[in-house]
Amino acid sequence: MAADTSDRATPGTPGASDAPGRPTTSDTAEAPGAGEPRQAQEPDAARGPDARPEPGQGPVEDPLALANQLCFSLSVASRTVVQSYRPVLEPLGLTHPQYLVMLALWGSAPRTVKDLAEQMNQDSATISPLLKRLEARGYVTRERDPHNERALAVALTPEGTALRERAREVPLRMMQRLNIGPDQVHALNEQMHRLITSARDLDDA
Repeated sequence: MAADTSDRATPGTPGASDAPGRPTTSDTAEAPGAGEPRQAQEPDAARGPDARPEPGQGPVEDPLALANQLCFSLSVASRTVVQSYRPVLEPLGLTHPQYLVMLALWGSAPRTVKDLAEQMNQDSATISPLLKRLEARGYVTRERDPHNERALAVALTPEGTALRERAREVPLRMMQRLNIGPDQVHALNEQMHRLITSARDLDDA
């Protein structure tokens, strides 16, 4: 009796698993994106703009760290820069406060003590001892203002005027000592003036 081979699939002949209407694996198109790894959501977007960085993602600035305080940086800069003037001013026989007074007088003299103190952002009681020492060295004179007997007028002596020529090298020598150029000095002065103006505006508010 011959074996019944009607249900046996021959090579190239569709079998039961290949019946019409049943797509094979090879005929099935993958859906777009299928098999691709899902992209992780950005951590910052998920955590919000105010979230603090996770450990290892970068330094977190401490708003109360001493090194981050503008007032501290300004205080240290002022003290160290003023100290660096000492060896430059010693040949002139001037301290730094006396040098500032002479700068103001070289710009405009004679003038009253009150006017001088206002320009230097000091009170008259602070300026008067400096003027007394400069007078003793023969650089300035103090006399009653002919227009206001209650006020003292400060004037330069010939020695005080001549000292200006010797002081002309001070700015250049200080730039060399601090390793900065004229453009940097100008930029720093502009920033300081803006900062001073802002602080004064707060006091006036």
